[in-house]
Amino acid sequence: AEVLTAGGAPAALAPAALAELGEGADPLLREDPWAVLTLPGVRPEQADGFARGLLGAGAGPGDPRRAQALVPWLLEQAALRGHSAQEIGEVATGLERLGLPDPATALQAVVTDGRVMAFQEELPGRPGANDEDEEPPTRTVLALERLALAEESLADGLVRVLSTFAPGSDEEYEAAGGAGVQDSDDGEDEDEDEPAEDEGPAAPAVPVQPGPTAWEEAADAAGSSSATALVRAAAESGVVLHTGGEAARAELAALLHTAHGLGLRTWAATWTEQGRDSLRAMLPEGSAATDRVATLSGLLAGTAGPGRAEDGTLALDVLLVLDAPLLDVELAATLLEALADGTRLVLSGDPGQLWSAGPGRFFADLLAAKVCPAVASRTPDFGPIGELVSGIGIGELSTVEAPDKEVVILAVKDAGEAVHRAVQLLADSIPRALSIPSEQTVLIAPGHGGDAGTRALNAAAKARLNPGPGRFGGFDPGDRVVHSPALGLTLPGRVLDGDATGLHLELADGERITLTPAQAGRLRHGWAVTAHQAVGRRWPAVVAVLPQDAAAGLTRQWLYTAFGRAESHLSVVHAAGPALAQAVAERPAQPRTTRLRAVLTEQ
Repeated sequence: AEVLTAGGAPAALAPAALAELGEGADPLLREDPWAVLTLPGVRPEQADGFARGLLGAGAGPGDPRRAQALVPWLLEQAALRGHSAQEIGEVATGLERLGLPDPATALQAVVTDGRVMAFQEELPGRPGANDEDEEPPTRTVLALERLALAEESLADGLVRVLSTFAPGSDEEYEAAGGAGVQDSDDGEDEDEDEPAEDEGPAAPAVPVQPGPTAWEEAADAAGSSSATALVRAAAESGVVLHTGGEAARAELAALLHTAHGLGLRTWAATWTEQGRDSLRAMLPEGSAATDRVATLSGLLAGTAGPGRAEDGTLALDVLLVLDAPLLDVELAATLLEALADGTRLVLSGDPGQLWSAGPGRFFADLLAAKVCPAVASRTPDFGPIGELVSGIGIGELSTVEAPDKEVVILAVKDAGEAVHRAVQLLADSIPRALSIPSEQTVLIAPGHGGDAGTRALNAAAKARLNPGPGRFGGFDPGDRVVHSPALGLTLPGRVLDGDATGLHLELADGERITLTPAQAGRLRHGWAVTAHQAVGRRWPAVVAVLPQDAAAGLTRQWLYTAFGRAESHLSVVHAAGPALAQAVAERPAQPRTTRLRAVLTEQ
């Protein structure tokens, strides 16, 4: 606190400095004031002011310590925008904008120092020249060490799972009685959940892999051509990609039911508890696989799912992961590290929806690399909303027939009118005309800021639906909120009460939790959310708000995701003018620079 105050920085940053820099934060900041840039929310101009406060005239723009701090800071900012790497020219341009006199020397020093890693890659989508004497076009990219190692680890994990996969044989499966489970010690059939009497816990049961005939018979009974194709692909490869919309999840349910019925230890992981319940409902009535669905966070944390084997890997043979596009490279690497050799991994998702909140575009890069089978669902999302969203997915914005007001477009003049109409729809029009309560309707905006962002919408919705003084840190009992315990994970709920211990919430799945005052400081109201906060969930009614000040940032991917959150009704409060059609036709997604595809190609 003393050194921060001496440099003109708030003493309140002391806990963050200790958490980030350790017990040696005091001497480190005195020696290198620009290290303050590693703290959350600190910007270069603030770090420069802090350095001048401690060093006086010695804190020049070309100070090597300043360069050492600015390069990682620029890469961290890029990571917040989804990039797991940056081309070296873009980083140099960023340094020039920040007034660094010699960006080239600074970049070389930072790479030599090991704070960031440099890689030279062939340009993606540009094969090498046919002439052996001609060098293929390349690019140099820089990456933070943690992200570079995550993408390397992720590629290693994918290659390991692919290369250790071994399909079963009909003879061994038949010899095991077709039940699929064999004791790891003596080869006799045994219930994997019941330990032998007086011998302590049983050794983990090792299922005998079904042979081609068993898989083919199961595929024929899968229920649809797309489900059949998915079961066949899972029979033949260690990693399978599955693409499709909301209705295509039924094919994952068919595969879960099939693999579990073949005696394999099979689990499915969803992004949210709503997705978990939805997948369970798609299973055949009475299916024994109903209890084999968990959230991905619960699976990895060990609070749900099969638990861990002795070697620390997940005790399963087949893992189905839904909403795979939401996996950033670090979470995806953690997932692959948790899989044992030979595990079948099926990654499913809608390629048209938003990528992860964290850096990378794991699912899209894996599709582009073409290193494993990909099964595209032929099951369409039905109804006017499904028709509209499907059209957006291929770059077409068309008018759809909506006889029961499934889709309504409301043109407004400005942000103020957009907020007014959106809250009117939420509080009055939709409940009255469609009998969908306000609690089952969500407002979705492109961002938090602006005159019609989530902050403005939530303030107006609270004033209309639950006015109050905000006596618990800005919140009142009955407020709709969203809690984000981790990047990309958003849990909707409502405020119950508050006291000295913190803020008491009831989440959408009925769980009750208490947030400490520090945790409650990161809580947001939840009548209105961003599309990234909404992914993995659906609501009976959605009001998508497209203000004029967000027009330039609209993409096909954002519109596809936001509109696709609606189950029965979609209202679009539209003030973006021609930008809506332009986004659908011309702006597929905000680009991201990543390395995964190049690493997989090398391997």
